Amino acid sequence: MASIVPLREAVASHVFDGNSVALEGFTHLIPFAAGHELIRQSRRNLTLIRMTPDLVYDQMIGMGCASKLIFSWGGNPGVGSLHRFREAIQSGWPNPLQIEEHSHADMAARYQAGASGLPFAVTRGYVGSDLPKYNKKIKSITCPFTGEVLAATPAINPDVTIIHAQKADRKGNVLIYGIIGIQKEAALAAKRVIVTVEEIVDDLQAPVNACVLPAWVVSCVCEVPGGAHPSYAHGYYKRDNAFCKAWDDISRDRETFLVWMQRHVLSTSDFAEYRRSIETGAKVNSNV
Repeated sequence: MASIVPLREAVASHVFDGNSVALEGFTHLIPFAAGHELIRQSRRNLTLIRMTPDLVYDQMIGMGCASKLIFSWGGNPGVGSLHRFREAIQSGWPNPLQIEEHSHADMAARYQAGASGLPFAVTRGYVGSDLPKYNKKIKSITCPFTGEVLAATPAINPDVTIIHAQKADRKGNVLIYGIIGIQKEAALAAKRVIVTVEEIVDDLQAPVNACVLPAWVVSCVCEVPGGAHPSYAHGYYKRDNAFCKAWDDISRDRETFLVWMQRHVLSTSDFAEYRRSIETGAKVNSNV
């Protein structure tokens, strides 16, 4: 049975410097609260894995948590670039960042291979692409049945996968519904799994075709209401588009970014306090 613990304890017990860490969630259920706790606990030299790194990885990269990023696309959805990610690549601030880029379909296949206990993934991707020239992890393999030349890439098996979900029961079974993304595969592929949830309940009351991660897959569950903000949690709250737009200016300048992170993340004890701090800041700014 998965243990139910505070997020601070989960990160301290399961995520260590030098680990490979996947924070997954697609469009909604992005584990921002967990990313902030990694920043508070000053995790360093992490290999961050994510199909679509967005604001949470921009924050972690900018605060010096990462030495490598494995990904398929990165940006501030609907807004533009990730400025902290861009500066780490272009000037090595605050740390040089190694990147390993794959296609979106390939990342999904690699998680699936990891979840299935297979050593590599096989796809028809990369035909006409330059990526194999720059990413030596993308190899060619010949199908023994048809002779077709396919792309092969190593399975993804993170040291830790962290996801956000709607509910968990008191045994640690986790319910995810809405857009599932790659969370299930990322969890099954990992050595350790942390799940933050909107609420812990007696009965999951899982709707038809929902994804339920059994307690034996999960290392620990942490109740963190609002833990996906500014992304949304289907059935709980909407995406905070205004925050994503504001982040473009906040993250563009080093000093502005550092002041914001110090005030709202490093100086807050948990995600609930963080949420109160940004709500207060928004009210102050609206009155200026």
